[in-house]
Order: sequence, then structure tokens, then C-alpha cells
Amino acid sequence: MKMNSIHILLVEDNEGDILLIREALEDGKIANDLSVVNDGEKAIRYLSRDEGFNDAIIPNLILLDINLPRKNGHEVLSFIKTNDELRHIPVIMLTTSSSDRDILESYKNHANCYITKPVEVSDFMDAVISIEEFWVNLVQLPFKN
Repeated sequence: MKMNSIHILLVEDNEGDILLIREALEDGKIANDLSVVNDGEKAIRYLSRDEGFNDAIIPNLILLDINLPRKNGHEVLSFIKTNDELRHIPVIMLTTSSSDRDILESYKNHANCYITKPVEVSDFMDAVISIEEFWVNLVQLPFKN
């Protein structure tokens, strides 16, 4: 098990889900830094480091919802994966949508994985812990130079 701390950007507009994700990550075995933005436009500004996000830390991993205000998750994903400075960052689509169209569009835009949020709180927490175990403990992520 590696003990690297990583920076995670959570792009989520549901306050309850934000709290659950934060709690699940805090309960994990690794100290991760978490930044949260609650709409697609803010996510793009954060990743571009402009308009109030000049000192933003570019994340090692992004958890991205699809159903977001202002710009949806597909638009944010497309922005990330067509940007030379950002495309290497793994993006996990973490959303309530289980539609074939959303799944296909996410993978066409180079999402690294697609997870439908479980309805039950304990299952949701388990899913986030599984994300952390795989993407933080097991996978070798590219760290910034």
C-alpha cells in the first residue's frame, strides 16, 4: 500500500453527497486534500486557475457529477480531456445517471471510469471508499512536476 497523499477535486452540487464523500475520504486510511466546486463553470475556472481560483491546486484525481448547474459534467469532461495541461488527470464520473447515453458519452470523452451513485447511504460510502482504495492505494497516478 502506498502512502502518497493526493489532491482530489470534487465537482458536485448536492450538499448531502459532498458531505458523504468528504466523510468517506476522511475515514479512509490516507490523508487526501479535497477541493470542492459546485457547478461546471466553477470547475472550469478552478482548473484554468482564473476568476477567483488563481491559487487553485491542480488535482491528481477528479470526481465529476454529470447533472451540474451552468455547465454539465460532459462539458467539463470535454474541457479537461481536450486540454494539454489537464488531460492526464483521471476523471471518475460519479453520478446518479445510469442512462446508456450518459455512459457512452462519458467514455467517448475519455472518462477513466463511470460509477452510478448508490441510493443507500452505506452503499454510497462503500463506493467512495472503493474509489479511494483503487485510485489512491492501488493505481499509480501521475504527480505534478
